[in-house]
Amino acid sequence: MNTEIQHDPLVLYGEAFESRFLLGTALYSSPDIMRDAIERSRCDIVTLGLRRQNPANRDGDTFWRHIEASGCRLLPNTAGCKSVKEAVTLAEMSREMFDTPWVKLEVIGDDYNLQPDPFGLVEAAAGLIKKGFKVLPYCTDDLILGQRLLDVGCEVLMPWGSPIGTGQGLLNRYNLRTLRERLPTVPLIVDAGLGAPSQAAEAMEMGFDGILLNTAVAKASEPPLMAEAFADAIDAGRKAYKAGLMQTRQTASPSTPTLGQPFWHTTS
Repeated sequence: MNTEIQHDPLVLYGEAFESRFLLGTALYSSPDIMRDAIERSRCDIVTLGLRRQNPANRDGDTFWRHIEASGCRLLPNTAGCKSVKEAVTLAEMSREMFDTPWVKLEVIGDDYNLQPDPFGLVEAAAGLIKKGFKVLPYCTDDLILGQRLLDVGCEVLMPWGSPIGTGQGLLNRYNLRTLRERLPTVPLIVDAGLGAPSQAAEAMEMGFDGILLNTAVAKASEPPLMAEAFADAIDAGRKAYKAGLMQTRQTASPSTPTLGQPFWHTTS
């Protein structure tokens, strides 16, 4: 048995995680359903928008108890921020509140498709990294943007598959494959736009290192079951990538060729 495939952790900023599934905590109909979804997802990291609730004010005690009891690393995010100043300020608040330098950085540039602002994102990432943050930037699938984020010190990139909450899957496979091929050693996590486990499996088969999503699980009829389905798909996609997918062909090729093969005859 290949132990490399059996033990294949996701390494981010020098820290190893057994699961390659990062799950959001927004949009669930109740804290208990969120708890069950986290458990069934087998994830090690959960994301949280700082604006959602304020633990300092004792809001949502049940919600916070479930987050703490999960044992998952908390990854605060700057969701909803539209300027560098706003994103940096929110990140600093999250570090003080949650005692963690980890942050999912979002700087949104367009209200219609929630596309990241590439210029603001690089500026905010550079400033936060200088302040000691471990920045996981939510970005588009643009190679040059990815390179600029790496240049300022990011060690992880989180390109979108498609706009947040659309469920359209991997809209630009060329760009995503280019990112993977040109940045072979950088952890790449597909973040946003996935709506089905099959889409997550496809991303993992392409060689991406992990999947971050929220809406597809939280808005399912049975979120815990959908979380488990995504977890299984992510694991399957990773194993397929590690095992080596067959090359596609334009013509048929028999799986049981006869040329050059011995024939076995039986006598009655």
